[in-house]
Amino acid sequence: MARSRPNPPRSTPSTAGVSAGPQRLQKILAAAGFGSRRACEELITTGRVEVDGEVITELGAKADPSRQRIRVDGEPLRRVKFRYYALHKPQGVVSTARDPSGRPRVIDLVPQDVRVFPVGRLDKSSEGLILLTNDGELANGLTHPRYGVRKVYHVLTAGHVTPEELQVLHRGVHLAEGVARVVSAKIRSTEGKATWLEIVLDEGRNREIRRILARIGHKVMRLVRIEMGGVRLGDMPVGTFRELTPREVEKLREAVRESRKRKEARAEGQAAASARKPGTARKAKKTVARKPAAKRAAHGSDWPELGSKRPRVGSVIGVDDELAAGVALPPIEAYPEEPEPEARPGRPGKGAPRKGNSGKGGPRKGGKSSGRPGGKPQARKTATPKTVARKASRRKGAGRRTGR
Repeated sequence: MARSRPNPPRSTPSTAGVSAGPQRLQKILAAAGFGSRRACEELITTGRVEVDGEVITELGAKADPSRQRIRVDGEPLRRVKFRYYALHKPQGVVSTARDPSGRPRVIDLVPQDVRVFPVGRLDKSSEGLILLTNDGELANGLTHPRYGVRKVYHVLTAGHVTPEELQVLHRGVHLAEGVARVVSAKIRSTEGKATWLEIVLDEGRNREIRRILARIGHKVMRLVRIEMGGVRLGDMPVGTFRELTPREVEKLREAVRESRKRKEARAEGQAAASARKPGTARKAKKTVARKPAAKRAAHGSDWPELGSKRPRVGSVIGVDDELAAGVALPPIEAYPEEPEPEARPGRPGKGAPRKGNSGKGGPRKGGKSSGRPGGKPQARKTATPKTVARKASRRKGAGRRTGR
């Protein structure tokens, strides 16, 4: 069975694209346009990548594309020029590079001279801005949750959304994979019984906006992404594309750097908050330790000599402690031994074996059992007519159930 081979870049070799210096092999392949980093990792682990004639299967391997020869399925790696496209995705188009169902894809709406892939995803029913590029490093920075690049959406929902419901979105909504929160959400306008919202996200969960709005009781009627990483959709017609300017590309890189700093600052703040918790616990512990002393000062103490060694209720103080405290011990009096209680007539005495069915003295006298030697016969109770009728009714019902 022949292995599927990724389409190599069809452009002429260029010095632009892959930067010089040792880099991870999957990063070099992604930058050369062989797909995402995960797809490039599969190329490495399956033994389809060679560096200077040696097959590489380790993911942590590095190479220098400017000095070493890298081949994929026997063909040399060619450095390509990066392309950056902004596309106004229409509804009904899927944002995936491969679709077995044959539906229209976003990559079919841009030039095919260079292999590009979508940055992130918009579901089939959504529309708006989507970026396509062959710059794997930038695409990873824009989509990885670690960086959290912000994206802006205009959403038309059914019903009137209240400010209290927007606060719920800020606090967080529980989804299957965790708590989802919006960066900001505000009401733009209303159209009859519908509401236009502007929502900003810094994460990219599957159908996140539709799911969180469904949690608060509102269905999404239309969803349009208008901005991603500082690049805006503008007045582009639906289904058209344009190449990004160098200034817009730099704006995307700056958005990745700023988002990373913001994430690191948030993580440092959480770490600082966790470091302050032990100090708060020690302070609370000291407060608890001072309470008994304050209580003794307020209510007095009947053990002034012992001070902080005042015993708890039910505790025992040693003789050495009392002598050290100067407390006079009471005289020791000898108490006579308590005599054994005398056995009562008809009852076994203390320590004597109790007569019963298991004792050596035979059956216990005065027992309730009848017909035994030494036992007193017990009078048999006579059933009342009401009891006899109830038992007969039960037997009759049992016969019906068993089919008798």
